Amino acid sequence: MFGNALQAASVGGHEKIVQLLLDKGAEVNAQGGSFGNALQAASLGGYEKIVQLLLNKGAEINAQGGEYGNALQAASEGGHEKIVQLLLDKGAEVNAQGGIFGNALQAASVGGHEKIVQLLLDKGAEVNAQGGRFGNALQAASVGGHEKIVQLLLDKGAEVNAQGGRFGNALQAASEGGHEKIVQLLLDKGAEINAQGGEYGNALQAALEGGYEKIVQLLLDKGAEVNAQGGEYGNALQAASLQGHEKIVQLLLDKSAEINAQGGEYSNALQAASLRGYEKIVQLLLDKSAEINAQGGIFGNALQAASVGGHEKIVQLLLDKGAEVNAQGGRFGNALQAASEGGHKKIVQLLLDKGAEINAQGGRFGNVLQAASLRGHEKIVQLLLDKSAEINAQGGEFGNALQAASERGRKKIVQLLLDKGAEV
Repeated sequence: MFGNALQAASVGGHEKIVQLLLDKGAEVNAQGGSFGNALQAASLGGYEKIVQLLLNKGAEINAQGGEYGNALQAASEGGHEKIVQLLLDKGAEVNAQGGIFGNALQAASVGGHEKIVQLLLDKGAEVNAQGGRFGNALQAASVGGHEKIVQLLLDKGAEVNAQGGRFGNALQAASEGGHEKIVQLLLDKGAEINAQGGEYGNALQAALEGGYEKIVQLLLDKGAEVNAQGGEYGNALQAASLQGHEKIVQLLLDKSAEINAQGGEYSNALQAASLRGYEKIVQLLLDKSAEINAQGGIFGNALQAASVGGHEKIVQLLLDKGAEVNAQGGRFGNALQAASEGGHKKIVQLLLDKGAEINAQGGRFGNVLQAASLRGHEKIVQLLLDKSAEINAQGGEFGNALQAASERGRKKIVQLLLDKGAEV
């Protein structure tokens, strides 16, 4: 972690030990460990006397390496203004690249250290320098909610639509953080409202992730494309449905969100809401004509998603609305296997009562009996056998139910299967 004793003493702020180690011949520029070198370690911790001591002993001020790339970035992230000034006075390269935040300006911006940001800019920091976790200083300040720094950077010529970093652009970063004033400021400065990229695809989806209704409304009022595709969740409606933001779902629908839009991890909004158990959103989507048997996504369809999540009321609602009980596809092949894997006996019974095919093949475990046997759901195994599940059915990840139960050490289920005629 620390590379050497000198770095360990430096990060802990133990000046006398640092002096002792140096007197005993410790190499002041030795590399290694999380902080790269002793100077970076002391700079991050804010130990000005140790920084000065190390510099007096010949520490290389621009040495690269470690989590923060260099000492200046470490001091900037930690908010240690005096050390930043000292390092700059001693020749630290203000635009040196590397480390988590790419450069010192981004590090200071994400930490909200306004005085250091100003100091770095005064010393020639490149306001639009690219790199690091957040791509640039403006995005870093935006995600942190540091309005004054955002304004300062913009005044110094920061490119409002610069691309890169975790959130793609500053507007998406501010939206994800729920910083309404910064979102407004960026829009006023010409931020492209429908810019694509980053973790959430666009600013609208980013705001939805946190349920920031006011920002969602603001973005929509400013022309955000309600049906824009991209990001982990495919579109805004799916994102809001997955997170359970009922008011935002209604708002998006009022703004003409495409209710059956495909894409993203869960394929559509209905599957997303069904998985998480948001009954009111499921009902709302169905009332607005969501396609109940739409295929796609991890779980294939909404019924399978609700079944694996154990949401009995939603399963019942979907069946009442015409969900196909034996629909194939998705991780578990069908809803019955999904419910069995999750140990949801009441849903298993409900699906069987509605005509679920007990020996249907497909999915990760091949059939429902193997799924229940693997997970150790003894009562479901008994129910399935009582309903004439084929005990020696082959297929799936573990070959058959007996092998699945044996692999996981489910002794009672193994005994039950053997008693019912499983082939050894």
